[in-house]
Amino acid sequence: MVMHYSKALHATWLGWAVAGGVPWLWPLFATLHFFGMALLIGCVGMIDLRMLGIGKALPLGPMSRLIPWAILGFAINTITGIGFYAGNPDQFQTVAFAAKIACLTMAGAHLIWFYRTGLARTVAAVGAGQDVPIAAKLSAVASLCLWLGVMFWGRMLTFFGNAF
Repeated sequence: MVMHYSKALHATWLGWAVAGGVPWLWPLFATLHFFGMALLIGCVGMIDLRMLGIGKALPLGPMSRLIPWAILGFAINTITGIGFYAGNPDQFQTVAFAAKIACLTMAGAHLIWFYRTGLARTVAAVGAGQDVPIAAKLSAVASLCLWLGVMFWGRMLTFFGNAF
């Protein structure tokens, strides 16, 4: 069933364009994907590392202004990722892609948990020089591990898939 929808997506104008119909589109998507990842991981990573005690002189509340940039990075990566998939769905029928999507799904669930439990409000109230609760530190470790997992398995796609 997955392959049916994958082939249908590949048969769209987006699949045609990314697969080579527009020669510069794949490299453009790759560049945008990199910038999106830098925005997302850079912003999330800074907040997570601050929660772990690095840069303790910074208050956490104002760091929340980075979140829209992280969301922009995620949006860029979602659009370009769908484009990559549409261009060559066969390359993504691998364990690496399944692991990447699993890490991405868990990172999303973790984010929902972080905000729904009120931990985000507790963290936002932490001032300069203060420490976050242990639950926030564990949350930061989980977040970093999951996003590093997304990046690792995304990079492994070229080795596990039919990219060569």
